[in-house]
Amino acid sequence: MSDSSTFDSKALQGKVAVVTGSSGGLGLAISQHLHSIGASVVQADISYPAEPAGTGGMLQVHCDIADPASVTALAELTRERFGACDVLVNNAAITARPVALENFPMELWDRIFSVNLRGALLCAQALVPMMFERGSGSIINVASIAAQVPTRVAAYGPTKAALGALTRQMAVEWGPRGIRANSVSPGMIRTPLSEVHYRDEGTLQTRTARIPARRIGRPEDIASAVCFLASDASTYINGQDIVVDGGFLKASLANLYNEAGPARQ
Repeated sequence: MSDSSTFDSKALQGKVAVVTGSSGGLGLAISQHLHSIGASVVQADISYPAEPAGTGGMLQVHCDIADPASVTALAELTRERFGACDVLVNNAAITARPVALENFPMELWDRIFSVNLRGALLCAQALVPMMFERGSGSIINVASIAAQVPTRVAAYGPTKAALGALTRQMAVEWGPRGIRANSVSPGMIRTPLSEVHYRDEGTLQTRTARIPARRIGRPEDIASAVCFLASDASTYINGQDIVVDGGFLKASLANLYNEAGPARQ
């Protein structure tokens, strides 16, 4: 994990954060970073055992965010153990192997939307009442640059674009009640799931060359943006999306010219 010295070690002291999809990759990095700046963290993931476990202010809870009963149980346990929810990070998401749009199975389309979009709303509906009680709270939805540029998985980008719209809806409806809602859109991030793309040195170099920052992102890059949005440093930021991609999306024309070789005089 990277140094979190950007944040005071007590920036979130006394706060309770719930992070979905937290067993690895982005979710684990986000959970650890939130905890490092003082938050008690409820880590929710479908891969965890049925019995909650954890020590030192971090609690691992089994939760299927596509299942309303499972989400309700998560909220009840959060209230029972910690008495509050100040930060909700909707990170859990699924994708699929590439399938042509004309052949994309509707049951798979519905499943991806059920987790990536509906699951985020279910979690918010279950946990936001605790924020209402305090008159404050921060929701951070983990979207993707796939909301702006298509990928090979036809359903994934649309779910993330819709998550952006849901974020803005949350911000406007719940802002008057003290709740902020923002999103973070990762670009190319090196996680255990994406590692398969970077084992080949040629692929790694090609992708790195397309990013103005000249490196592939790390989970800690996303965790830092999430912590900023969770903290009081962002109290006047609401309904916004922070793209964390090293400048990749902005480099389309530059990359096109770079691929063509040096410009002729």
